Amino acid sequence: MRRGPVALTAGAVLLGEAVGAVLLHLVLASVLSGQRMSLAGLDPDAMVIGTRAMGGVLGAYLALCGAVLLRAGVRRAAPGRWARVLLVTCAVTHGVLGAVAVGLVGWGAFAWLVGVMALVVLCLVAYGGDGVGGSYEEGAGRPAGEDGPAGRAPLAG
Repeated sequence: MRRGPVALTAGAVLLGEAVGAVLLHLVLASVLSGQRMSLAGLDPDAMVIGTRAMGGVLGAYLALCGAVLLRAGVRRAAPGRWARVLLVTCAVTHGVLGAVAVGLVGWGAFAWLVGVMALVVLCLVAYGGDGVGGSYEEGAGRPAGEDGPAGRAPLAG
């Protein structure tokens, strides 16, 4: 399996999703600002600011996840340990949002979120077993007879 195109595709999808999330939150903030209603005594201006801030944070998070995947696809190298943690949280976030979206928005949103989650998980699995910073070219592996990490003797035990 070619890992680079999968990572590039997932990264591009996440970058597009980041733009969409920011635009969606800006539209929600403008609708909220036009209604001037309070929800359970909350200040309407605070809700508008909070919606815009959440859109920016979510957009930055998705863009960072997309950039990590694009970098992995271009370099053909596995993401580092913290980048993998970031991608795992991205997959979990998409799973949770998909479960919520099926009830609130419908099956189309669920299918989109689960599809993006599947792309992220596929990238994590495809880059999974080679170690942090390993080479991911087809056929790359350890030299014959070497059981431990590159350049080190195997551990006895």
